[in-house]
Amino acid sequence: MGNVFGRKSQPSRVTEQDKAILQLKQQRDKLKQYHKRIYLQLQKERLLAKQLLKDGKKEKALLLLKKKRYQDQLLEKTENQISNLEHMVQDIEFMQIEMKVIEGLKVGNDCLKSMHKIMSIEDVERIMDETQDSIDYQKQIDELLAGALTQEDEDAVLAELEAITQGEDLALPEVPTEPIGGVPEAAKAEPERREAKNTPEREMLAA
Repeated sequence: MGNVFGRKSQPSRVTEQDKAILQLKQQRDKLKQYHKRIYLQLQKERLLAKQLLKDGKKEKALLLLKKKRYQDQLLEKTENQISNLEHMVQDIEFMQIEMKVIEGLKVGNDCLKSMHKIMSIEDVERIMDETQDSIDYQKQIDELLAGALTQEDEDAVLAELEAITQGEDLALPEVPTEPIGGVPEAAKAEPERREAKNTPEREMLAA
């Protein structure tokens, strides 16, 4: 129970403009009802005046028509008041729309201002300069790499790329079967001749 009675009431979403519009519409509806009642009454009095003339009661018919004339003027005033109320309601409703548009523009303007504070013109210029520096630096690297290779190297790289793309294996150079810097046959035979020459001398010494 304490929570129920201690709960804070929610603020009403109905504005003063909404209340004013409601009151104007209520007054307009009442005037429309009054207008309808007078109109029906005038139709009856017109028929009654016509009947009085038929009965020869001209004075009563004339008096009734004077009354009808006064009510016609009231009817016209009522129509003008209804029109004024409707215009006022439309003006207030349109003003509410304009206020919402202005509030939206204000929120958008504040948002833009806050974004401008975060990203100033100097920051944008600095970022653009850094970006351009990075592009120039990369261009220099590309130019150095391009200058380090001859046209023959460039063609070989392109050929290898084409082969990899097509899934072909490049022909590698054959591995030599002879040792690098192999010994000539004459050099191999030289120790054998020396061995044959020294053999008789060792036999003589042994004898």
